[in-house]
Amino acid sequence: RKELEGVCTLDDILTKNKTLARTLTLLPKIAASASPVLLLGESGSGKELFARALHNLSPRRAGPFVAVNCGAIPGELLESELFGHVRGAFTDAKADRKGRFALAKGGTLFLDEVGDMPLALQVKLLRVLQEKSFEPVGSDKSQPTDVRILAATNRDLAAMAATGEFRRDLFYRLGVARLVLPPLRERPEDIPLLAAAFIDRFNLVQAKAVTGLSEAALKRLVRHDYPGNVRELQNILEYAF
Repeated sequence: RKELEGVCTLDDILTKNKTLARTLTLLPKIAASASPVLLLGESGSGKELFARALHNLSPRRAGPFVAVNCGAIPGELLESELFGHVRGAFTDAKADRKGRFALAKGGTLFLDEVGDMPLALQVKLLRVLQEKSFEPVGSDKSQPTDVRILAATNRDLAAMAATGEFRRDLFYRLGVARLVLPPLRERPEDIPLLAAAFIDRFNLVQAKAVTGLSEAALKRLVRHDYPGNVRELQNILEYAF
């Protein structure tokens, strides 16, 4: 039925947009590889949803999916968050602690907002990608890593690499495959589809029986430009509930 209606679905992703539908056809092939993937798009455009789909379609699907927001953690703490630390590495390090690379062993590590990562840490991440090993903070012993790296950003990494704000070699290393997610304002045909899906979800979560949107409400939603993208549409409908 969805094929007849022109709806393309994969994992939890729904679209009628031709550009995004072409991206979905590539997703299983990209997921089957071990190469890093760089997801580019505005905030709220669904980058983590695509990252989870890549993990769920990959040979690593039985392993963990571990996400870290590089923009939400101060630079001086991000290294410990990623690689862990040993006891005594710094003042508050009272015990050994595993980092996200260790926790994601056998699975996928999703580096969200990677464009906010400090330059000094970018060098260490590049070394991990090249050598397949890392050193916890305060340790001189390398540990092997077994993770698939997915990265995402809402920033223009190509421009940042050109100006030296982001390491050019890391940009190319992370972006072996690059997926650009269009903002919601460029795919208005998806708004009724996504709205219906969110209504179904909120009906289940909130134990309600909302049958849909009025014609006037739907027209108003379609006219909106969504600076917050899909996340904004979801928030609008959740508030309406």
